[in-house]
Amino acid sequence: MKIALIYDKVNKFGGAERVLLSLHQVWPNAPLYTAVYDKKKAKWADAFEVKTSFLDRLPFSSSKHELFPVLTAYAFESFNFDKFDVVISVSSADAKSIITKPQTLHICYCLTPTRYLWSGYDDYLKEPGMGTFNPVARFVMKVTSPSFRRWDYIASQRPDKYIAISKAVANRIKKYYGKESEIIFPPVKTDIFRIEKKIKDKGDYFLIVSRLVPYKGIDYAIRVFNQLGWKLKIIGDGIDEKRLKNIAGKNIDFISSNLTDEKLCCYYQKSIALIFPGEEDFGLTSVEAQACGKPVVGLNAGGLAETVIPGLTGELYDHKDERNLISALSRFSQKKYLPSYCRENALRFSQSVFKENIKKKVYQWWKEKISRM
Repeated sequence: MKIALIYDKVNKFGGAERVLLSLHQVWPNAPLYTAVYDKKKAKWADAFEVKTSFLDRLPFSSSKHELFPVLTAYAFESFNFDKFDVVISVSSADAKSIITKPQTLHICYCLTPTRYLWSGYDDYLKEPGMGTFNPVARFVMKVTSPSFRRWDYIASQRPDKYIAISKAVANRIKKYYGKESEIIFPPVKTDIFRIEKKIKDKGDYFLIVSRLVPYKGIDYAIRVFNQLGWKLKIIGDGIDEKRLKNIAGKNIDFISSNLTDEKLCCYYQKSIALIFPGEEDFGLTSVEAQACGKPVVGLNAGGLAETVIPGLTGELYDHKDERNLISALSRFSQKKYLPSYCRENALRFSQSVFKENIKKKVYQWWKEKISRM
């Protein structure tokens, strides 16, 4: 069985990239196809044989790919997968739009239906993250979104099978694409993110680990901690960084996301708890924190509702606002959370569990396909 992997763009490192590295461990000979590839920002991809599209040869394509939305779709359609039995697209955007022949099985590991067109449209419209050009960005979004939604729906019909990263994403796939999906949670490095009992200088801070973009809800969490005066460390980078720093008090520190897993693990281990103010598709950092024995206080939405056990491994609140977060922090401060419970809950999402589940499902679907050929 010859397998190829497809990913939207290789120019950063995060949860989706961890999925690809785990898939590489299962199928080490599978090449990785992508629209654009930034070798300097994606050292993790050195493990792969990376094949890029014509878009990668255009100026600024790896750093400003959002300027080429129409060309990106054509870029994926230009690939030829005739020699492969199975292709697995890992996508939250255009990678699912590849074209395969009937004898090739296309499985989409869907991170979420294209966020800025569907579930996150209102958030992006409210805060496009373009600074003084926000009014122009809003106008462009309103004009172009209907056409892009139609295209995205057409592309969504091309995969033969869908795997969702959470129940929340499975519901979106059904709602926006009309497709059923299996659920296989993403992998977490529970061997690296672990409890350390001999920590010196335990911290007195809460922690946020996130990309700094508007829909994450970090701004209202900052206002809460400004009001309480409690220490908060925020690890991350993104287009919303300047705005968030401007509203943060002296009790809040910003730390670059350019950390090794080992250094990030230390921040988890020394924290009081992880704050999770936004709706996530899965919530990788929530599981990483719990793997380190730390509880989570977060919004009861998206994947977080599937990774945190209220009262045992953290506290959840129902509305994305300051009052509800303060109420959850009040409940949190009155309880004790056993690190062993947090750790045990996180082990459900280990790399070994992911690799076993994904391998079993891909081979099952491939056998079913060839039996019908």
